[in-house]
Amino acid sequence: MLKKHFVLFLVITSFLFIPTIVKGESKTLSDEEVNEQRMALFKKTEAVTNIPWYYLAAVDQYERSLRFARKDREKPTSAISLYFEQDQWAGKLNPNPEDTNAKTIALYDGFGKDGNGDGKADLTDDEDRLAAFADFVLGFGVDKDHFKLALWDYYKRDKTVGIIMGKANIYKKYGTLQLNDKSFPLPLGYNYSYKNTWGDARGWGGRRIHEGTDIFANYGVPVRATSYGIVEMKGWNRFGGWRVGIRDINNTYHYFAHLSGFAKGLEIGQVVEPGMMIGGVGSTGYGPPGTSGKFPPHLHYGMYKDNGITEWSFDPFPHLKSWERSDRVKRKKNR
Repeated sequence: MLKKHFVLFLVITSFLFIPTIVKGESKTLSDEEVNEQRMALFKKTEAVTNIPWYYLAAVDQYERSLRFARKDREKPTSAISLYFEQDQWAGKLNPNPEDTNAKTIALYDGFGKDGNGDGKADLTDDEDRLAAFADFVLGFGVDKDHFKLALWDYYKRDKTVGIIMGKANIYKKYGTLQLNDKSFPLPLGYNYSYKNTWGDARGWGGRRIHEGTDIFANYGVPVRATSYGIVEMKGWNRFGGWRVGIRDINNTYHYFAHLSGFAKGLEIGQVVEPGMMIGGVGSTGYGPPGTSGKFPPHLHYGMYKDNGITEWSFDPFPHLKSWERSDRVKRKKNR
């Protein structure tokens, strides 16, 4: 019954104005304008289905990140980034792989739906793709536990489920999609130094490369979150000592290692924001829990990208330089 109401409501509301991005024109729109369009679509779908908008936003943002991280996906050209293969949309046994008839698509168990009431289940249409995913979720339920079941059934990957639920928590807390601000990991008022050390050789614990940038500073200098994100990891690692891992909304994992300790109250699953203190510079690591002093105090800062299949390290140095410059500009404006 809920699915019937969902389709009927979409047909009725199809005449409401929802701004969309026309292919070839998306480059002229700012990130803020694109996010306004996305939010309008998420809110409209929430009104129809009772699926919280932040769940829809989290899935779409995850898919959006994959499009930038993978070579087998086109970069986003419209507001909604949900991705379906052609045969997945029309139905794998459908003799017409480009079918846009929602009724015949349903006969072949395809995902395709007519979300905007124009009589076609168009794979290139934002509302149709969003309606298709929402309809899939409705088959499980709209509460948190059933939504997680839907995610697992759709992606078949526990890590993906965790990443998406983390994004949902971030969006729920701040109530906006405009969460791309960044901060340098150390306050500018302290003495520190760093250079590009990503890829350098490392010997302790076996031959490996240095997957980050070392920022040298005095013991106990505050270490801050660089982005909006959620704490995925906190604890001891024999290489990194006391360390924290934070996943941002763009699916980047930020790794802070060799800490002297953690900020009071910091917990796994906690939502953080740029500039929030998460710990202090230290020299922990290279041994069992509590090992310290085997090297000068510094922050090891690493960045990793997950593409839905695997995760890899990339050079954080250019990003650190950019965030440092931005923080200097902000500090001058606030004087």
